[in-house]
Formats: sequence, C-alpha cells, structure tokens
Amino acid sequence: MRPGGGREKGAAFEREIAALLDGELGIKFKREIEQYRVVDLGDLRCENERFPFSIECKRYAKGTGAKPEWWAQCCKAATAAQKLPALIYKYDHHPIVCRVPFAAFMQVASSELLYRWEYYADLTFTNFATLCREMLSD
Repeated sequence: MRPGGGREKGAAFEREIAALLDGELGIKFKREIEQYRVVDLGDLRCENERFPFSIECKRYAKGTGAKPEWWAQCCKAATAAQKLPALIYKYDHHPIVCRVPFAAFMQVASSELLYRWEYYADLTFTNFATLCREMLSD
C-alpha cells in the first residue's frame, strides 16, 4: 500500500456514506476536513442541524465487528457535538454495518413502533444481559 493509502480509502468511504445518506434522506452531508486537525470531530457533517447523529466512518480490508476504540472515538465526538453516536463501518466483501446506541431507538419509540418487530439491533450477549437488567430495574 502506498503512503496515505489508508487515509485515502477512509476518505473515499466517507464520501460514499455521505452520498448514500443523501440518497436515502435527501439531506446533504460533507466530510469534516478539520477532523485531522481538531480532536473529537465526527467524520461527516450534516447540513441539517436537527440530524441527531455524529457519524464516524471506518473502512478496512479485513476484520470482524467494531473495534472498541472505534466506538470510544465515536462516542467522544458525539459527546462533544451533543449528538448521538453513529459508527458506520465496512470490511471488504462484507455489508456496511451501522452501530447506534439503544437510546436512539428509545427516542423514536411509540406504542405502534413497540410492536413492529421488523426493527431491531444486533447485540452481544453481554449487551443483551445489560438490557434485560435495565428493563427489570424499572
């Protein structure tokens, strides 16, 4: 790989995600070019201030799952932006995965949505157990 190849691959993925989001939502997203100079900035900036997420994008050739340091970086940027974190990542020959906190689902929960089971999030067993404990503590 030539020098800067990883950064170029990451930038290309950020542009791809920006275009996909624009196509799906009809909202413009731009790469946050200050991310290399200023700490705690997400990768994409939305033209609509009401967009609830700070987005971090990761693109790698090989691997499985989200690395804990990616999520930590994403959460740190989201905290600074006062938004919810959204980690969007992809490995070669695998689909794009988006990780968001359960808080995002709770914000859109309604009595109708609660019974529409086609909406879900994949969880580790540990996170499932945590969710169960939280639900039982009410």
